[in-house]
Amino acid sequence: MNIYFACSITGGREFESAYQEIVAALIADGHEIPTSHLAQTEVMENERVLTPRDVYERDVNWIKNCDVLIAEVSVLSHGVGYEIAFALGAGKPVLCIHQEDRRVSKMITGNSDPLLKVTAYSSIGESISQLRTFLSRL
Repeated sequence: MNIYFACSITGGREFESAYQEIVAALIADGHEIPTSHLAQTEVMENERVLTPRDVYERDVNWIKNCDVLIAEVSVLSHGVGYEIAFALGAGKPVLCIHQEDRRVSKMITGNSDPLLKVTAYSSIGESISQLRTFLSRL
Protein backbone atom coordinates (compact mmCIF):
# COMPACT_ATOMS: atom_id res chain seq x y z
CA MET A 1 0.00 0.00 0.00
CA ASN A 2 1.21 3.55 -0.74
CA ILE A 3 1.04 5.43 2.58
CA TYR A 4 1.63 9.13 3.13
CA PHE A 5 3.08 9.44 6.62
CA ALA A 6 2.66 12.90 8.12
CA CYS A 7 4.42 14.24 11.20
CA SER A 8 5.62 17.51 12.64
CA ILE A 9 8.79 19.01 11.19
CA THR A 10 8.93 22.70 12.07
CA GLY A 11 6.41 22.42 14.92
CA GLY A 12 8.78 20.31 16.99
CA ARG A 13 10.65 17.01 16.80
CA GLU A 14 10.22 15.70 20.34
CA PHE A 15 8.60 12.48 19.04
CA GLU A 16 11.12 11.85 16.27
CA SER A 17 12.00 8.39 17.62
CA ALA A 18 8.30 7.45 17.49
CA TYR A 19 8.12 8.63 13.87
CA GLN A 20 11.14 6.49 13.04
CA GLU A 21 9.69 3.37 14.66
CA ILE A 22 6.32 3.82 12.96
CA VAL A 23 7.89 4.32 9.52
CA ALA A 24 10.22 1.34 10.06
CA ALA A 25 7.24 -0.88 10.95
CA LEU A 26 5.28 0.24 7.87
CA ILE A 27 8.26 -0.43 5.60
CA ALA A 28 8.86 -3.82 7.26
CA ASP A 29 5.23 -4.67 6.48
CA GLY A 30 5.95 -4.01 2.80
CA HIS A 31 4.30 -0.62 2.41
CA GLU A 32 5.66 2.19 0.25
CA ILE A 33 6.23 5.38 2.26
CA PRO A 34 7.26 8.28 0.00
CA THR A 35 7.55 10.52 3.07
CA SER A 36 9.80 8.16 5.06
CA HIS A 37 12.51 10.84 5.04
CA LEU A 38 10.33 12.97 7.35
CA ALA A 39 11.17 10.62 10.22
CA GLN A 40 14.91 11.10 9.75
CA THR A 41 16.91 13.29 12.10
CA GLU A 42 18.35 15.37 9.25
CA VAL A 43 14.97 16.19 7.68
CA MET A 44 15.15 19.91 8.52
CA GLU A 45 18.55 20.26 6.87
CA ASN A 46 17.53 18.22 3.80
CA GLU A 47 14.22 20.05 3.31
CA ARG A 48 15.91 23.45 3.62
CA VAL A 49 17.19 23.24 0.02
CA LEU A 50 13.62 23.07 -1.33
CA THR A 51 11.43 26.10 -1.90
CA PRO A 52 8.05 26.24 -0.15
CA ARG A 53 6.42 25.83 -3.58
CA ASP A 54 8.51 22.72 -4.31
CA VAL A 55 7.49 21.15 -0.99
CA TYR A 56 3.82 22.00 -1.51
CA GLU A 57 3.68 20.59 -5.05
CA ARG A 58 5.64 17.46 -4.12
CA ASP A 59 3.57 16.72 -1.03
CA VAL A 60 0.19 17.40 -2.66
CA ASN A 61 1.18 15.06 -5.48
CA TRP A 62 2.16 12.37 -2.98
CA ILE A 63 -1.17 12.76 -1.17
CA LYS A 64 -3.11 12.56 -4.44
CA ASN A 65 -1.30 9.32 -5.29
CA CYS A 66 -1.40 7.65 -1.89
CA ASP A 67 -3.89 5.02 -0.77
CA VAL A 68 -4.08 6.33 2.79
CA LEU A 69 -2.62 9.03 5.04
CA ILE A 70 -1.34 8.22 8.51
CA ALA A 71 -0.53 11.21 10.71
CA GLU A 72 1.25 11.23 14.05
CA VAL A 73 -0.40 14.30 15.63
CA SER A 74 1.11 14.43 19.13
CA VAL A 75 2.90 17.68 18.19
CA LEU A 76 0.82 20.55 16.82
CA SER A 77 1.63 21.31 13.17
CA HIS A 78 -0.10 23.56 10.65
CA GLY A 79 1.34 21.49 7.82
CA VAL A 80 0.06 18.18 9.17
CA GLY A 81 -3.39 19.68 9.71
CA TYR A 82 -3.40 20.91 6.12
CA GLU A 83 -2.29 17.50 4.83
CA ILE A 84 -5.06 15.77 6.79
CA ALA A 85 -7.71 18.12 5.39
CA PHE A 86 -6.33 17.82 1.86
CA ALA A 87 -6.35 14.02 2.05
CA LEU A 88 -9.92 13.93 3.35
CA GLY A 89 -10.97 16.34 0.60
CA ALA A 90 -9.38 13.97 -1.92
CA GLY A 91 -11.39 11.06 -0.52
CA LYS A 92 -8.45 9.34 1.20
CA PRO A 93 -8.80 7.38 4.43
CA VAL A 94 -6.88 9.07 7.26
CA LEU A 95 -5.65 7.70 10.56
CA CYS A 96 -4.48 10.21 13.18
CA ILE A 97 -2.56 8.71 16.07
CA HIS A 98 -1.30 10.52 19.13
CA GLN A 99 0.17 9.82 22.53
CA GLU A 100 -2.68 9.57 25.00
CA ASP A 101 -1.49 12.40 27.23
CA ARG A 102 -1.27 14.94 24.38
CA ARG A 103 -3.88 17.53 23.45
CA VAL A 104 -5.00 17.33 19.85
CA SER A 105 -6.80 20.05 17.92
CA LYS A 106 -10.58 19.91 18.16
CA MET A 107 -10.64 20.46 14.40
CA ILE A 108 -9.30 16.90 14.18
CA THR A 109 -10.96 15.24 17.17
CA GLY A 110 -14.32 16.87 16.39
CA ASN A 111 -14.32 15.91 12.71
CA SER A 112 -17.03 13.31 12.00
CA ASP A 113 -15.84 12.48 8.46
CA PRO A 114 -16.27 8.70 8.08
CA LEU A 115 -12.86 8.52 6.37
CA LEU A 116 -11.13 9.86 9.51
CA LYS A 117 -10.15 7.83 12.55
CA VAL A 118 -8.40 9.39 15.55
CA THR A 119 -6.88 7.19 18.20
CA ALA A 120 -4.60 7.56 21.23
CA TYR A 121 -1.78 5.22 22.17
CA SER A 122 0.26 4.63 25.32
CA SER A 123 3.28 2.99 23.67
CA ILE A 124 4.85 2.79 20.23
CA GLY A 125 3.93 -0.89 20.09
CA GLU A 126 0.30 0.01 20.66
CA SER A 127 0.40 2.68 17.92
CA ILE A 128 1.85 0.20 15.45
CA SER A 129 -0.85 -2.31 16.34
CA GLN A 130 -3.52 0.36 15.84
CA LEU A 131 -2.25 1.37 12.43
CA ARG A 132 -1.96 -2.25 11.31
CA THR A 133 -5.58 -2.83 12.36
CA PHE A 134 -6.65 0.34 10.52
CA LEU A 135 -4.84 -0.72 7.34
CA SER A 136 -6.22 -4.26 7.48
CA ARG A 137 -9.77 -2.88 7.42
CA LEU A 138 -9.30 -0.87 4.21
